[in-house]
Amino acid sequence: MRIFFTLSISLLLTCAGYSQSGKPASDRPVIRFYPNPAVTQITFDFPKLVERTYTFQVYNFLGKKVHEQKDLQPKTTIDLSDYYRGIYIFQLRDKTGKIIETGRFQVAK
Repeated sequence: MRIFFTLSISLLLTCAGYSQSGKPASDRPVIRFYPNPAVTQITFDFPKLVERTYTFQVYNFLGKKVHEQKDLQPKTTIDLSDYYRGIYIFQLRDKTGKIIETGRFQVAK
């Protein structure tokens, strides 16, 4: 059981690190986020190329959506007081739901 759990975690983390965008890497927006690992809050900087119609979502390791923000501003800070320690996945989606960019961050408490 422990080996299965370890393999599952490794596979998820490996897959989560790749962008699912059809655009070349140089054309897609790059989301900067800091600090990583985060303890009390994490800040996301969105480039000017990100449209306000995009949606920013954060999922916990189990796949449950824990944060969603529409009408994006150039900088967003998320309070992590209700987040458990672990790995979280973020996604930037366009208005049709297509994933523009995805990544992961760690909460360390």
